[in-house]
Amino acid sequence: MNDVLAVEIVDPREGVEPEGWSFFRHRAKLPPVWDYEVLRAEAWLSRNPPVLALIRAGGAVVGALSVLVCRGWREQAFAPRPSARTRRLRPRWAEVYLPLLSGYPACVFSGRLDADARRGAIRLFERELRRRLGPGLLGVVYRAMTPELVPAIDGRGRLTREIDPVAVLENRFDSAQDWAATLDPVLRKTVRAFAEDSGVHTETFQGKEIPQLPALATLLNAHRARQDDRAWRDGQRSRIGGLHLDTRSPVASAYLQAFTARPEVVTRTYRDERGRLLGFNTMFDHPTSPAVHHWAARPNADGGRKDLHVDCYARCVRLMIEHDRPELTAGRALLPVKRALGFGTRPLFSVAVPRPVLGR
Repeated sequence: MNDVLAVEIVDPREGVEPEGWSFFRHRAKLPPVWDYEVLRAEAWLSRNPPVLALIRAGGAVVGALSVLVCRGWREQAFAPRPSARTRRLRPRWAEVYLPLLSGYPACVFSGRLDADARRGAIRLFERELRRRLGPGLLGVVYRAMTPELVPAIDGRGRLTREIDPVAVLENRFDSAQDWAATLDPVLRKTVRAFAEDSGVHTETFQGKEIPQLPALATLLNAHRARQDDRAWRDGQRSRIGGLHLDTRSPVASAYLQAFTARPEVVTRTYRDERGRLLGFNTMFDHPTSPAVHHWAARPNADGGRKDLHVDCYARCVRLMIEHDRPELTAGRALLPVKRALGFGTRPLFSVAVPRPVLGR
């Protein structure tokens, strides 16, 4: 393409949605985490608030990156006000990353951009980010990039490595029963047992208000904390910063409210006969790649139900098949569990770019 590229970096907490963003997001079929109001809620409620970098050609949006501005692991729980930004000399780094949807890249390009234009757009973005954040910027980490994106990002002085892949189930089934038939006998029995269990009450919400959202957020954060502790004991995590220096923040109920209000997001709750919350799941129904998103469950020792996640996956698979979607993705954690449920994997890469290399 011959149009001159420009980069615009916006803070979702300030002002109105940028011109052309909604059109680009719908045309690119981006997941609901890219919705500007969802980004705004995330930015206000995150320790490391995201900014949105728009790549424009002739004024039109032709690419975008969601970028966490990371200030350290001991910072306050919520982002500072836009009018009180961190001093430009204070050390920090940036991550091109979707912390609440880690199996998807936080970088997207229009088909209008060829390989050279994409590479030029990344360098232009890095120079603009360096100018915006000042001399305290240590570098940029591009997390969870697909193989198609890596050539635009890597290069001399940049460290590229393969990371945990994303779980993917290809839709080669005529029915959920066909999928269940591929499982080992124990899992098939579990799927059937939950379908017949009158002691677990399931309710599905889509495009309507969900009761007791704070309880869902509390359950989700407790579930994530248990996973963090288990992974640390298994030697997979650093005590400082969590998994691979984890920069995620706790999920607030206000964020869940903004996210689950999206019409493509399906929320499913599980309760026992007394109405006590046992678990919940969110997924989004994407035209080509729906995703199993949040999952949280009460531990067995606290009255939870063993293998509740199996029923969750069975219901997500059923939606994929009934809506004739090509595949279902399920994040990067607990891959052995997902392999047993028939999921394969798709490779992902991270690229670290130190400050001296930014924009080059």
